[in-house]
Amino acid sequence: MPRPRLPCPFASFLWDCLAGGESQRSRRLNFGRNIVIASLLLAAACIGLLWWRPSPQVTHPSAPLVVYCAAGLKPPVSEVARRYEARFGVPVQIQYGGSGTLLANLRVAAKGDLFIAADQSYMDAARSQRLVDEVLPLAYLTPVLAVPRGNPKNVHSLEDAIEKNLTFGMANPDAAAVGKVVRDLLVASGDWAMFEKRVRVMKPTVNDVANDLKLGTVDVGVVWDATVAQYPELDAVSVVGWSGARQQVQSGILKSSQQPTAALRFARFMGARDAGLLVFATNGYRTVVGDLWAEQPELVLYSGGINRLAIEPTLREFESREGVRVNRVYNGCGILVAQMKAGVTPDAFLACDASFFEGVKERFGVQSVLSETELAILVQKGNPRGLVRVEDLARPGLKVGLGHPVQSALGGLTQRALDSMGLLRTVGSNVVVQSATADLLVNQLRAGGLDAAVVFRSNTTPVKDHLDVVEWDRSNITATQPYAVSLTSSHRLTAERLSDALHSASSRQAFKRAGFRWRAGGGTP
Repeated sequence: MPRPRLPCPFASFLWDCLAGGESQRSRRLNFGRNIVIASLLLAAACIGLLWWRPSPQVTHPSAPLVVYCAAGLKPPVSEVARRYEARFGVPVQIQYGGSGTLLANLRVAAKGDLFIAADQSYMDAARSQRLVDEVLPLAYLTPVLAVPRGNPKNVHSLEDAIEKNLTFGMANPDAAAVGKVVRDLLVASGDWAMFEKRVRVMKPTVNDVANDLKLGTVDVGVVWDATVAQYPELDAVSVVGWSGARQQVQSGILKSSQQPTAALRFARFMGARDAGLLVFATNGYRTVVGDLWAEQPELVLYSGGINRLAIEPTLREFESREGVRVNRVYNGCGILVAQMKAGVTPDAFLACDASFFEGVKERFGVQSVLSETELAILVQKGNPRGLVRVEDLARPGLKVGLGHPVQSALGGLTQRALDSMGLLRTVGSNVVVQSATADLLVNQLRAGGLDAAVVFRSNTTPVKDHLDVVEWDRSNITATQPYAVSLTSSHRLTAERLSDALHSASSRQAFKRAGFRWRAGGGTP
């Protein structure tokens, strides 16, 4: 019976076995071939099942998101909120006001989901007062002078406007960001007292100043550059010395939020370069380079296997709160770097040791060290071979396991340490296995295949009930674990928030529990 066209070799193999129809010799030859193919397919399927984690369905809240937003940002933020509501059915309620007024209200109300400030100093204040958690950048604002279209008073500078005895309108420095920024600039230059005498009106918001200027109530207004772009009746006059006072517009997730994942999703939409930031740009804002929009972003994290126990709790918490997925690739760092040199660049890399950034560091931003660990010797429980120092690894007949000197930080540092002690050749004669990861060495030791294995101290913590540790007291060589975000990542800002999570107090405790020393303040390698 002829074999029908089947979708894969495994199906063909089953057909041949069940239907027969070929010669006995041919079936025997094909049987062996198909067994190999079927084994490979089954192995691939098993590996796939191990890695496969179905993405949870994204659910949107029915309760509205409550947003406190600087009044000067109303045009883009209201448009972004309208688009978000239409696309995902999530209602967004926005309360506008001066950044300072909103911050004061937040301290009292202690409710809501997001705070959007026109001036980074207000977001810094909100953070220091423990009102916000995550902060996402959106755009930049620079203070300028605004005059009626065509500049009828022929204003060329701040000094020029003052000499012409023109009247000014500005936002209240105690309520709105632009007023505060300009007052600070003029106080620093010693011009505030003179300028204040020319101010006819102090308004609650920058939009009120623009409207007064439009109505002719004042001759000159102090506003943001983006404000002028939103009023066709106005022109902007740049002020020397104010261009350096560029402020970053930011959104912050309020600690009071009862739906932080939903709040973060809206904040990501607003800050995405192919979603909300397009609206900001249309309204005259200079925007940051935001992430690409994804309802559930996926990050790829390359990490040395040594870090797995320390970072897993933080990764799970980050995924849950952010509504994102972090695809982990744990392996020896030499293997991970080889993959990167072959063309694969993850969104972020947490190395086993800073030395592994050499050769790929141009692909990443600033490295920030999280922790460090040193070498140790693991032996069988009860230490039956009586090892007490590193020189004992050279005893004849001992079966020793080391990290692979090229594929892993562990192997490279062990080789350097042994070489510096003059033990590389004698200990090397006892080495029966070199592994890319310490996990394999530990497993072989527990299975009785080794008498001793050189690992990192952090590798000893999970097995201290089953194996004993011999101190490596003659080496001052330590491995540091830096984290960095890819410069070409489509989700660079999300990967940087993962960095914040890995630097948190709870992450510090997880690293300590895993046997690492915390490098306070991170720092660079």
